[in-house]
Amino acid sequence: MQRMGHVIGLKPEAIAEYKRVHAAVWPEVLAMIAACNIRNYTIFLREPENVMFAYWEYHGTDFAADTAKMAADPVTQKWWALCGPMQVPLNTRAKGEWWAAMEEVFHTG
Repeated sequence: MQRMGHVIGLKPEAIAEYKRVHAAVWPEVLAMIAACNIRNYTIFLREPENVMFAYWEYHGTDFAADTAKMAADPVTQKWWALCGPMQVPLNTRAKGEWWAAMEEVFHTG
């Protein structure tokens, strides 16, 4: 299992809508997350900075293949089209990233 963390901004005017849609994530999106070996997916929001932190645990063996599978899913694409315009990617993110990946520097279990 690999723990993963990512960060992104959220437009202030989109906070209420982002919370609303995430209070009722589409079942097909949740099923695809599970099918791609992602568990314990959590998103945190820090206001007033409007920074979101996402955490999940990857239980698969080929993250690139699983993320490609997710990206090819038509329902997930619609979900991303809904949520993406509400987000503000970091200028410092790596090429090809939307949510900026974070380095795990500590864990206790």
